[in-house]
Amino acid sequence: MIFPAPRTLATAALALAGVLALDRPALAQVATGASPVTAAARDLSLDDALRIAESQSADVAVARAGVQRANGLQTQARSALMPQVYGSANYTRTLKSQYSGLGSSAPDTTPAKPANCGSFVAHPELPLATRLDSIDHQLLCSGGGSIGSLFSNLPFGRLNNYQLGLSATQTVFDARVFDVLRAANSQKRTAEVALTSAHAQLLVDVASAYFDAALSDRLVVIAEANYQQADTTLAQTRLARQVGNSAEFDLLRAQVTRDNARPVVIQRRADRDVAYMRLKQLLNLPLDDAVRLTSSLGDSAAAPASQRLASITAARPDTSTDVRAPVRQAVEGVTTQRAQLGAARAQRLPAITLNSQYGRVAYPSGGLPAWSDFLSNWTVGIGLQVPIFVGFRIRGDEQVAEANLAEARARLQQTRELAALDTRNSLSRMNAAQAQFEATAGTVDQANRAYSIATVRYREGISTQTELTDSRILLQQAEANRAQAARDLQIARLRVALIRDLPLSTLGGSTQQGAPGQQSGAQTNPSAQQQFQLQQRQSQPAAATTTSSTGTNP
Repeated sequence: MIFPAPRTLATAALALAGVLALDRPALAQVATGASPVTAAARDLSLDDALRIAESQSADVAVARAGVQRANGLQTQARSALMPQVYGSANYTRTLKSQYSGLGSSAPDTTPAKPANCGSFVAHPELPLATRLDSIDHQLLCSGGGSIGSLFSNLPFGRLNNYQLGLSATQTVFDARVFDVLRAANSQKRTAEVALTSAHAQLLVDVASAYFDAALSDRLVVIAEANYQQADTTLAQTRLARQVGNSAEFDLLRAQVTRDNARPVVIQRRADRDVAYMRLKQLLNLPLDDAVRLTSSLGDSAAAPASQRLASITAARPDTSTDVRAPVRQAVEGVTTQRAQLGAARAQRLPAITLNSQYGRVAYPSGGLPAWSDFLSNWTVGIGLQVPIFVGFRIRGDEQVAEANLAEARARLQQTRELAALDTRNSLSRMNAAQAQFEATAGTVDQANRAYSIATVRYREGISTQTELTDSRILLQQAEANRAQAARDLQIARLRVALIRDLPLSTLGGSTQQGAPGQQSGAQTNPSAQQQFQLQQRQSQPAAATTTSSTGTNP
């Protein structure tokens, strides 16, 4: 293959740059879907995202409701230790009574009321016949001689009946009350741990989603730059073909390479849209709203992108197994089941209660009664209840409680083992992320040096624009690797800092839904980078050698 002189090729490249500048709109139409960042986009920093998520998170709201529910259960359990006081008021209207006939008599047989009626005074020393006459005389004076006058002041058959009551009950001894209270206290502590765990998990989820969105932006930039580099190579090859300095095979290869880069751009933009939608979903923002990420990703581990995360990771984490939130919840579960077993066994013991009833009743002949019309009733009693035979129900309750306690102890042992493994995995991943981040520092320096040399070579006319663009792409790839390593290290540090309150995960870190093709934690998904390097090798055969020489991580 015959190449033109360096000066001639540089001149042709400058002319081609003018042609590409005229064809810039065509390059803008390389893929469907626009960038989520527009002129009216909302600026969003990582601290802002964390603050919005804390106020909008449904998981945290559910955990708060659990704490409130536990407070209610605790209040219910405590109420059994306090007096139970009830008030009552009743009104009864009698339509027909069996006592109404006691007051009826024939009108013609009713003696007339005597004229000399006075107060009745009993004289026991008088003869029996005289005392009977005085009683009959007083009856005639009080009721006209009607037998119903004997029941005139009694409640039997009265039309109106008013009752006011006040009852009080106090538990003197019931062993179940204290066990139920201990179980309620344990459930409250479990709910509080769940709230703390939900809050810590929210921080990790939001930080992962934010960094995934920022990383997807960088991958889009790399894919678009690769497409432009392939398009530039195609234009140079087409120009060389027109002047007879390039073969048809080179032109076809450049055409295929450019066309193969187009689906990658489309996929990267789709991944970016998914990453942004995941972030908006966590923040409860409208999916159609445009946001602009303002927190840096490139060196976020060296200069933290969030003051909130910097303050969290600055503290020395407690990585002991017994302080992990799942272990503390399992311990409280054992405490709860032990209290439930105590409550089941306490059913065999007697229960003693003290009760009192106070009431006032009135039976007015018509209308509302006055307070003086009410009569008082007041009783005080003590009750003892002992189960003698309940069909083996208590034994069944004990068996269920014993099984629940055995299960809770087994789960506690299992949780301790998983927590120890999870802690070691998290520490191992943080160390791996730290080593990977430090390794990428040299790669970026080498890529910077290679790009500087390529710039001088192109300026002096001893290299092509393709070589210069290729060096720039390698530099961007190295920076993307650096950003990926910084993102992984930032999340790994955050997980270790919050390890005390985070839930368990089989991989030492819960899987987050970030940018497609990316995995949370310190583990890097190399699929995007491998595809990029494959495109580089297809575009330029020497790109693989250059990649190896610059030390870019695969």
